[in-house]
Amino acid sequence: LDPVASPVAVAEAAYRMLLSTLGPDESSRAALERTPYRAAKAFREMTAGLNVENPLTAVGQGIFDVDEAQDLVAIRDLPFHSMCEHHLLPFSGVCHVAYFPQGKVLGLSKFPRLLQVFARRLQLQERLTSQYADAIERILAPRALAVALEATHGCMCHRGVGVASSTRTLVVRGPGRTEPDLRGAVLDGVSFSS
Repeated sequence: LDPVASPVAVAEAAYRMLLSTLGPDESSRAALERTPYRAAKAFREMTAGLNVENPLTAVGQGIFDVDEAQDLVAIRDLPFHSMCEHHLLPFSGVCHVAYFPQGKVLGLSKFPRLLQVFARRLQLQERLTSQYADAIERILAPRALAVALEATHGCMCHRGVGVASSTRTLVVRGPGRTEPDLRGAVLDGVSFSS
């Protein structure tokens, strides 16, 4: 592999080598000629979040001071796609966010933008949940915040045990996370019972 080649060219050569392990008859089929290139481009796209040096820049100017914003805000069913760092297989699901603002809100379109920065990299669902919650907390400093992810993992259903199951992760942040009323409300907002 050429050390000065572009990342896509290096990945393409690696995918070509991987396909060669299937044997000459399979790896030389005409239908697979452009597969290494397509796979390399897809891999770069699925890990594009690594190209964002500071994930918080994904929200741009989408932070707003709103004095009246003190009550629960819940954003549900944000789709995401990521890649398991253990097997390089995809996992996909939905994210739910609930928070009690303290006069500062995030534009609704910024929630999926920020989520994608963390999801589009080699990842673990547990880390993704935590990184996303930490970023929202840094940006908004809410009284209480809950982030829940629910996903199906390719490493569970396409290999090994071969079982399609759903994995849920939950992170609760903010100074009010231990106050029963606030905690209960954000957990209800992400559909985790208190």
